[in-house]
Amino acid sequence: MQVEHRQGVGRMGKLSLPHADVEALRAIIRHGSLSFYTASRLLPADVRDGAFAIYAFCRMSDDTIDCPDAGPDSGAEGLAMLHKRLDAAYSGRPFDTVIDRCFADVVTHHGIPQSYPAALLEGFAWDIGGRRYETLADVRAYAARVAGTVGAMMAVLMGARSRAAIARACDLGTAMQLTNIARDVGEDARNGRLYLPEAWLREAAIHPADWLDAPEPSAPLRVATRRLLKEAERLYHKGFSGLEYLPSRCRPAIKAAGLIYREIGSQIAANGFDSVTRRAVVPGSRKLQLVMQAWPLGYLADTADASPPLPESQFLVDALPAEIQAEQAGGRLGPGATMLDLLLTLKAREQDLLSPDRVVS
Repeated sequence: MQVEHRQGVGRMGKLSLPHADVEALRAIIRHGSLSFYTASRLLPADVRDGAFAIYAFCRMSDDTIDCPDAGPDSGAEGLAMLHKRLDAAYSGRPFDTVIDRCFADVVTHHGIPQSYPAALLEGFAWDIGGRRYETLADVRAYAARVAGTVGAMMAVLMGARSRAAIARACDLGTAMQLTNIARDVGEDARNGRLYLPEAWLREAAIHPADWLDAPEPSAPLRVATRRLLKEAERLYHKGFSGLEYLPSRCRPAIKAAGLIYREIGSQIAANGFDSVTRRAVVPGSRKLQLVMQAWPLGYLADTADASPPLPESQFLVDALPAEIQAEQAGGRLGPGATMLDLLLTLKAREQDLLSPDRVVS
């Protein structure tokens, strides 16, 4: 399959992916993250299909790097293969898989810079190398790569191509990743990983290496988790303000995704900020409440925060070529994402919604 490769200006307008491919992507998303799948039901169909392609590539990449049954060198080998797949997608000769074909079509059609998914892979390389994070800024730099990049790609997909729009999209993605880190403190520790700022731990008389050998909850550790969630909350506020830059028909879905992820932080707080022995889960009924809340609130976007990008996200803002920045699109939510459609989907998936999510981390 050949796709026209254009690193610069994308072809705005509707891109129709093959129905069978879209259904395959849908199944991947439902298995990979019910939170993302639930929120995506609020997107108009043409945007939703592109979002599925982007998320599926990110999900596949994460699974390739983080396969628990693979050998000791599998991470580096998987990363090298992912770079080949990425280069192939952008050269117009994608690997012959549903994910690669659809991803290549979407990034080419919408002019999504290759540097965005490349930065995602850089974050995975940090995981493989066992990178440690001394300060909050270091943690944000990691989050910008593994999640801010996803926000940036989604913004471009929706036609939000200004520097300010990319900055706020990166804020929201980074906020979500900080929430993931706060939720997975214990799980990450048992896998030999630590993403809380190590300087915070030492300030609380916790030696990071010793704690990783025997991870246990403690009052100082709870304080560090709470501090990280406070930073996430600051970035949620900035990210939500960026809804103003999105087409109105896309806003409810992004609002819903952010509200669901932010609710994980509320569940962590309800657990006494213990993410070592307990894993925060948002019940399906609560997800539905948040989706219903996001429907009207998504249209009522606050005035966008005009502050500069996070220093750690600046490179993503700078990566968008000036020639593909465009005026913001608008319009009402189309028939591909009606509230009735959403409610019927959620009702049919009620039992699945009560299950814990797997999310890109």
